[in-house]
Amino acid sequence: MRQWTVDAFAAAPFRGNPACVVEPFEAWPDAAWMQALAAENNQAETACLLRTPDRARFGLRWFTPALEVPLCGHATLAAAHVLFAELGAPAGTLTFDTHSGALTVVRAEVGYEMDFPAQPPVRTAVPEGLAEALGVDPVEVWASSYLVAVLPDEAAVRALEPDLAALNRIAGEATGGRGNIGVAALADAGAPYDVVDRFFAPGSGIPEDPTTGSLHCILAPLFAAKLGRPTLRFHQAFPGRGGDLVCAHRGARVMLAGNAVTVIESRLRL
Repeated sequence: MRQWTVDAFAAAPFRGNPACVVEPFEAWPDAAWMQALAAENNQAETACLLRTPDRARFGLRWFTPALEVPLCGHATLAAAHVLFAELGAPAGTLTFDTHSGALTVVRAEVGYEMDFPAQPPVRTAVPEGLAEALGVDPVEVWASSYLVAVLPDEAAVRALEPDLAALNRIAGEATGGRGNIGVAALADAGAPYDVVDRFFAPGSGIPEDPTTGSLHCILAPLFAAKLGRPTLRFHQAFPGRGGDLVCAHRGARVMLAGNAVTVIESRLRL
């Protein structure tokens, strides 16, 4: 089988977020096998695809090195890129059947646009110990599938060196889920984006994720309401890489747009 490594939410290699995408299966392998492959790949996500009789529709599952996750934006973008750019999918729209429902990806004028479920957060009290774990006092804290801390400014987001073990515990207790947390702030004046953010995912076996589509299903409705407009540019400021997304909040859905670049094609001897 072939496998590709794709930098998602990136217009050039070595930016955005890498994901491995395996050539589509005819039937799902055992979940433990897919998890073992993801651990071997040791990227934030490995995307596994399943063929269906419809050439524009595929099953899709996502695995971190530690566990299977219910939603992943950058690996969905990477999977669509492989199908379009590497395997010559003839359709202009692809549909993926996932644990989060049907997700669609269309070829846009530049890159791809994904249709994902919005996950609007609810404002919550600052959990005990969060400021100490972050090393900065959050201005606001919001909860959805992930915890989100709004910080005073872009410099505070970029300077973070948090206590990941403490974040794992605090975020897990606050959301009743995995110990993952996003941080965000309005961008500096004159920046080519509206919001800067980062995402720490120790609860998913990822200390910090370079660019995270699912986080922006929370951030898009939050900052669309704050700024009074539905379409915003986000920059995820992972040190040394960084990824860029354009997000449009449309009621119960969020449109996530970005580019992708294939950096490795490999063959699995399995």
